[in-house]
Amino acid sequence: MEIQSRELTADDLDLVEFARRIVDTNTDGADGVYTMGAAVRAADGEMYGGINLYHFTGGPCAELVALGHARASGARELTTIVAVGNEGRGPVGPCGRDRQVLFDYHPDIRVILPTPDGIRSVRIKDLLPLGAVWNVDTGTQPFDPTTFEDPEHPGA
Repeated sequence: MEIQSRELTADDLDLVEFARRIVDTNTDGADGVYTMGAAVRAADGEMYGGINLYHFTGGPCAELVALGHARASGARELTTIVAVGNEGRGPVGPCGRDRQVLFDYHPDIRVILPTPDGIRSVRIKDLLPLGAVWNVDTGTQPFDPTTFEDPEHPGA
């Protein structure tokens, strides 16, 4: 399976920098509880941020905090998300739980993360191939292969 990725745009680079500033401003070191920052961009261009709260019970990841911040601020359509590690670690891909949440609530969002070709953006659908589709109204849906088609690359 080949994952289509895109080079980062100027807006993408701004989002990465916003997330980096969040974690750099709020981190408490390599062994602390605040080690990842995240930023999400809404369709109107507004950016929302979050920071993780590590806890042995599975505290919220920075991406989920950023999604909550966006939602609490009224943003409903989100286009891009990135998580950045503290101490210069740069962009980091989302964990499995975050991938499923992004896939369920924002199936058209792009994720900025490291790839073999460098830091690029990919569709969340490509990070969760053959994932189960769920929504709040009807629960888990029957498998539909068209869910994973890329409108920019039909048949790929």
